[in-house]
Amino acid sequence: MPKIVPCLWMDDRIEEAVRFYVSVFGDARIINEEKYDDAVPGQKGKVMTMAFELEGQEFMALNGGPIFKFNEAVSFVVNCKTQAEVDYFWEKLTADGGAESQCAWLKDKYGLSWQIVPEALPRYLGDADPAKANRVMQAMLQMKKIDIAALERAYAG
Repeated sequence: MPKIVPCLWMDDRIEEAVRFYVSVFGDARIINEEKYDDAVPGQKGKVMTMAFELEGQEFMALNGGPIFKFNEAVSFVVNCKTQAEVDYFWEKLTADGGAESQCAWLKDKYGLSWQIVPEALPRYLGDADPAKANRVMQAMLQMKKIDIAALERAYAG
């Protein structure tokens, strides 16, 4: 068992959400689920927690009700090698009620924030030439979904 596991507080759509996340990522699985027993009135038999894994990262989901909501203070970064990979995750995670934001950020239909980041972005932003890095930053600030070809053009000048 990993020492640190992110726990996602869900509002009664835990099974739907976990199955969605597992369907989006190629290396993913549901590890287990626990159901409420008699200790919590009105919840007996409903799923309480689900443990799952996405690309080697373990997560816990808690069916905690409407008390807490996700916000942008926490997001998950998906590092991508190609534009096709960026496009795939962007499309899947914004589908059916998700929302695009700025600079590689989006929210999925459950309100969870993600950053879909091509490996080229931090490499270009970290370039020793401040003019190149600045051009890439200015290009990125105009984007929602990151366009690697546009970053390359900005980098080249």
